[in-house]
Amino acid sequence: MTDDALHVRFVESFDAVPMSLWETCFAPPLEGRWWYESLESCGIEDQFRFSYAVICQGTRPVGLAPLFLMNVPIELVMPPALLPALRLLGKFFPSALRQRTLFVGSPCGDEGTFGVLPDVDRRQALLCLQPALEARAAAMGASMLVWKDVPSPQAVDLAWLAERRRLFPLISFPGTEVALPSSRKEDYFAAMKASRRHVLKKKLRRSGQAVAVAVEIVQGPDDAVLDEIFGLFWQTYEKAETKFERLNRRFFALLAKLPVSRFVVLREPASGRMIAFMLCFALGSRLINKFIGIDYRRPKEWLLYFRLWDAALDWALTQGFEAIQSGQTGYAPKIEMGHALIPLTNYCRHRNVLMHRIYATIARTVGWQTLDDDLARFVKAHPEAAADA
Repeated sequence: MTDDALHVRFVESFDAVPMSLWETCFAPPLEGRWWYESLESCGIEDQFRFSYAVICQGTRPVGLAPLFLMNVPIELVMPPALLPALRLLGKFFPSALRQRTLFVGSPCGDEGTFGVLPDVDRRQALLCLQPALEARAAAMGASMLVWKDVPSPQAVDLAWLAERRRLFPLISFPGTEVALPSSRKEDYFAAMKASRRHVLKKKLRRSGQAVAVAVEIVQGPDDAVLDEIFGLFWQTYEKAETKFERLNRRFFALLAKLPVSRFVVLREPASGRMIAFMLCFALGSRLINKFIGIDYRRPKEWLLYFRLWDAALDWALTQGFEAIQSGQTGYAPKIEMGHALIPLTNYCRHRNVLMHRIYATIARTVGWQTLDDDLARFVKAHPEAAADA
């Protein structure tokens, strides 16, 4: 190996990664070192084992890929229509129903990110990294290796890598994002389709007539407020149909201390009780709408989801953000509120050649319309958007 040859070493904690890589490869608007520190420190090691692939050129660290190991129930990643066939397959290959998987990316992260320094050839770094990841997966007993939720710019390089290292693409749940053309709310509404603008304004009027709310933007909440926040988050978590990770109160306590964190809080003035919250990360020009919690015991006529969005939007506009990213799932209301769908793709490799071929065949049948009912309705109404994605 020459002095400037690329090679990979693995480390087991965020603090073993050189700070220069965090600062350059995971700068805003990406979730950086603070995010992985919170995940590692909150006590969810029963669900995930974290590690990091550091790419080096000689002795110089030049690239970084966060990793996590998880035993994944197959129901989480395959369309419901395909589950009967997979359960039948599971009678012959029991491991097919719960895959030990090494992911490149982050749990509860919307986009998987692999970063290299600007003077490093990305594709050569990928060619160096992929066989090291395959060996790492084998050593950890993982049958599947997945580059998780790769966004379009990086997907070009992963598609190139897939042709050379036996990876197959699997369409993932798209991300969502609203562009804010100016600090004027009128311009946000003007950018929407007229029909959606009319429906959203009508819902906000109806909600305003049903209940008054007090809005707070909270930084560094105390323990009592955190208890309220986590209680509402847990209501929302239990209501969700798709559950990839199970977060705890300590995770929220760690995030609450970060300078990037803001909680948009709605309270009912009459009682002073919290009825909804949104945890946002202020990252450069982008505001990331990361977690929400809603008191679902309140009347549906209050339309709290839309009131919460309206409050977050008002604050984002005053702060000069250029976009709000709102993550995956819950598509129907997000589309109503003007979010665009951001294509994301998983790139996968199974160690067993036969299973790899079976999964690759199944993956070709997966599309937005098979992943989610809201997405299916969107694709039916806008086939050109899905085709472009």
